[in-house]
Amino acid sequence: METTNIRPLSGQSGLKSEQQNGNSSDQTIVKFENLSRWFETEAGKFEALTDVTLTIETGDHIAVIGKSGSGKSTFLNMITGIDHPSSGKVELNQIDIHRMDEGELAKWRGRNVGIVFQFFQLIPTLSIRENILLPMEFVGSIPAEEREERVNTLLNQVGILDHADKLPTALSGGEQQRAAIARALANNPPLLVADEPTGNLDSKTSDDIKKLFKGLVKEGKTVIVVTHENVSSNDYDRIIELSDGKIDRAMEK
Repeated sequence: METTNIRPLSGQSGLKSEQQNGNSSDQTIVKFENLSRWFETEAGKFEALTDVTLTIETGDHIAVIGKSGSGKSTFLNMITGIDHPSSGKVELNQIDIHRMDEGELAKWRGRNVGIVFQFFQLIPTLSIRENILLPMEFVGSIPAEEREERVNTLLNQVGILDHADKLPTALSGGEQQRAAIARALANNPPLLVADEPTGNLDSKTSDDIKKLFKGLVKEGKTVIVVTHENVSSNDYDRIIELSDGKIDRAMEK
């Protein structure tokens, strides 16, 4: 696949998005306070996260690593509001998101958090264009008359504009992941989270996706990547390693 350089969206950079949501460049965007999540199982109580306290700043590029079962997915689900703490709290942009009802949380998530999944999760019966239009229609923060232009801009940004009217199955794995990134950016959220986004891609395509994320960070987005891969502090601002539901270590540049 041909490597694509990220280009800032015309008039809608990540930094502008943060300012529109009331953020400044030195503000905390994610805050965990004594956060724990446990589950009752037949074998007893299982603690997925235990007393985790941390902050992530606007514009950070974060890798979250750890073995299977270390708590990475639960960590991500707390940030996106998909799961709820058993104790402690999560704040995003100084909002305790778990005090919202599910309807409010879904709308808030659509405006503020873009999610990139390992297996893309594109709707197979919709074209790539329609997959990206859908979150815009759900949230309604992008005026209807601007949506088609924004889809074209996003797909051009990730290098697959010529595939806009194809179904997902007509695209390669790397192209589908690019489409998934464009969909995650549909409503111009300040925060992008990615769960094993390169786990099923070849090494070259994986490098291309990582370059896309770096470009988004340069625009002002906060990007959090959960990964099993070996990572380097040269590639991320911080590396957070989880072990048995706790932060084992946090490395910074």
